[in-house]
Amino acid sequence: MKHLLLAALCGASLALSAAGSALAAELTPLLPPSFVTSSTVPANGDLNPYGAAFVPDGFPRFGTIAPGDLLVSNFNNAQNPQGTGNLQGKGTTIVKIVPNGTPATFFQGPARLGLSTALGVLRAGFVLVGSVPTKDGTSATIQPGSLLVINRSGSQIAEWTPTMAKINGPWDLTIFDQGDHAKVFVSNVLDGTVTRLDVSVDDGGVHLNRATKIASGYTFRSDPAALVVGPTGLAYDPQRDVLYVASTADNAIFAVFGAGNSQHDGSKGVLIYADNAHLRGPIAMTLGPNGHLFVANGDAVNADPKQPSEIVEFTPQGRFVAQLSIDPAPDGAFGIAFAQPQHEFVRFAAVDDNTNTVTVWKVPFENGGQ
Repeated sequence: MKHLLLAALCGASLALSAAGSALAAELTPLLPPSFVTSSTVPANGDLNPYGAAFVPDGFPRFGTIAPGDLLVSNFNNAQNPQGTGNLQGKGTTIVKIVPNGTPATFFQGPARLGLSTALGVLRAGFVLVGSVPTKDGTSATIQPGSLLVINRSGSQIAEWTPTMAKINGPWDLTIFDQGDHAKVFVSNVLDGTVTRLDVSVDDGGVHLNRATKIASGYTFRSDPAALVVGPTGLAYDPQRDVLYVASTADNAIFAVFGAGNSQHDGSKGVLIYADNAHLRGPIAMTLGPNGHLFVANGDAVNADPKQPSEIVEFTPQGRFVAQLSIDPAPDGAFGIAFAQPQHEFVRFAAVDDNTNTVTVWKVPFENGGQ
């Protein structure tokens, strides 16, 4: 039987909330060896962490980030006394998380950005991040954005525009990394589509060879609180050549078969998970080392005050496994990521958009998930 990773985290959460009690003593064996909650707010004060990504093994060690580091992208700018701050679509930073300390700024771009959940790292030494900017923090002025390519020292070396990359509000991404080439899947929140970017990678950078729209038809719309909702989280299974898509406004998860090689638009794909008891506007999503899918509920759709800010674990066949709340208030869950399993443990990161923090758990795990 595959490990139920969120069940272990649920045990940890319960034990912590019942510290000093008999219940805590009973649950202590479920506690992972360590976990830490750290700030995501950099020196410039950017707020609202969205994307999360671990730097993979094999990443070059000469630079400002290294294998195992956790990166987080910020979507809002800083609050300020003049009342012109903390605007959505104005964040400009990617930070390297420093446990129990102030995060180090890995990248800071111009004020026009608004860095989204679309954050990924290529092991050859490059970071990709989506930009979905606004002029005034509202959906009325939201822009199509772009994808930025950043080197290991935190310098931008390329920008892929909507025309070049067939993108329109790059809201999330996932990467199938094959060293000197990769497939980058991007969800577009402003037109309800998914694009596959076929890229080549060398010492000089990441080169966009082809952009193909492979899925469409996901519901998208502006939202007074969430700014915009539409297709968000993506998870790719290269063994089956299946791309899983978390469609926030549809409150559902779809599977697009043949996504890695398709040359045509496959519409929404196949509905695999529509669970109103546990899905509440799914946003960021990732494929866990146990073969299960993990999705963060943004609470913009089907909200339940009794189940706020949940992360949900389910199988690719659509069977619910477990859920974990990361914040007592709604709208906190956003970016999530797994590191590569090492030494019978795996690290799992989840950002809390309400508190501008990220928690990283170290969970016991047998490679293979048996």
